[in-house]
Amino acid sequence: MAAFNKLLTQINDWVWGIPLIVLILAVGFLLTVRTGLIQVKHLGKALRFMLKDEEDGEGDVTSFGALCTALSATIGTGNIVGVATAIAAGGPGALFWMEFAAFLGMATKYAEGLLAVKYREIGKDGKVLGGPFYYIEKGMGANWKWLAKLFAIFGMLVGILGIGTMTQINGITAAVQNFFDPDRAMVAFSIGKHAYAWTTVISGVLVTLFAALVIIGGIKRIAKVSEIIVPFMAVIYFACGIILLVFNITKVPAAIVLIVKSAFCPKAVFGGAVGVTMKMAMQKGIARGIFSNEAGIGSAPIAAAAARTKSAVRQGLVCMTGTFFDTIIICTITGLSIVLTGAYKPAMDKTLEGVEITTKAFTDGLPFPNHVGAFLLMISLVFFAFTTILGWDYYSEKCLQYLVGEKQGVIMTYRVLYILAVFVGPYLKAGFVWTLADIVNGLMAFPNLVALFALSGIVAAETKAFVKNLDKIK
Repeated sequence: MAAFNKLLTQINDWVWGIPLIVLILAVGFLLTVRTGLIQVKHLGKALRFMLKDEEDGEGDVTSFGALCTALSATIGTGNIVGVATAIAAGGPGALFWMEFAAFLGMATKYAEGLLAVKYREIGKDGKVLGGPFYYIEKGMGANWKWLAKLFAIFGMLVGILGIGTMTQINGITAAVQNFFDPDRAMVAFSIGKHAYAWTTVISGVLVTLFAALVIIGGIKRIAKVSEIIVPFMAVIYFACGIILLVFNITKVPAAIVLIVKSAFCPKAVFGGAVGVTMKMAMQKGIARGIFSNEAGIGSAPIAAAAARTKSAVRQGLVCMTGTFFDTIIICTITGLSIVLTGAYKPAMDKTLEGVEITTKAFTDGLPFPNHVGAFLLMISLVFFAFTTILGWDYYSEKCLQYLVGEKQGVIMTYRVLYILAVFVGPYLKAGFVWTLADIVNGLMAFPNLVALFALSGIVAAETKAFVKNLDKIK
């Protein structure tokens, strides 16, 4: 097993090497330039569009519903556990690179949403079909259909092996166990040297059952559940984070300085003992940032394509707000909390890992009894991760549908496999799960990034035409 984990780590280092990092940043920079800094100039308009439904537009769900479906898949363990693991491996500087990638990623996410609506289709059942596989095939031409199929294959793998299932349920059960039975006193069973507590078993079964009930209902039920849960939990987590920052406001400036310094000169900050390099800070920050906000992966445009809208650019703007909320706001709150409370120190020493890092930050930083802070974090993580499970089932099913068509038997079989992946997730090691997730995320990103680069001219042209009349649009 140790040899297999070592192999996975080597593959992950190759996938998330310099080429992919450069490609992600280059595409984000290119789209930022070609859209005229759209993430800065038109963020306010995008936030207003987010809450307005175009009743006369075509699509399956409202723009807000499509955004919430996308956010349900993006706001998850990446915001709470992913930020923590990034800082643990890459130091506080990883947060800087996460934010930098997110800023460029807003332009990337905008382009993805725009292209998804522009090239979407209506299926035989009257439902909207769209996403990178369609804008690769229709935008780049039929000769590139192999790239579209490759994206769809990787998308299914990300759903069932990466973001969608194992990392989310693993994060949920770890958080529940950490709160109710941190010492694993109530052991249900053991596999080899690993003992599993009743809290893990019970929470895993309950989440699996609830997920199954929603997933069987399809996109409309997923969107309906997401519209309720995502805003509610995001507000609660945001409120807790703001309270923590306000009560530790004097530590914020020093934390920001530490984050920036360790982003470029980690050895000057920590010395050579921890083994953190600038490359490692960049790699972990960007990889976990992409895991969290999914800008460049190509998942969000699958949901964006279903939005009820008449304008591809308008939905692109709405889609862009997802990265803003996910990383610029929520991940920043998590990262600052970890750094200013000093929770990153035992994390880098490997005495804390995963959700334990963020839990320590919340219990040390919030002006509440420790169990209250830990409970609020656990609840946030449970609901964030649960909605991610729902959102990624929709994404991966659409990938499957592109490959095999509207074969309900095949799709139902996949749903069963997806639910089984959720069920077994709690019993896998966190390190293994996260490494596997990073690998399939990176593989999914490659075809999408190639398409965004190739279609950047179309994005620029559509944006230019829309912006001319932007002030006239309500």
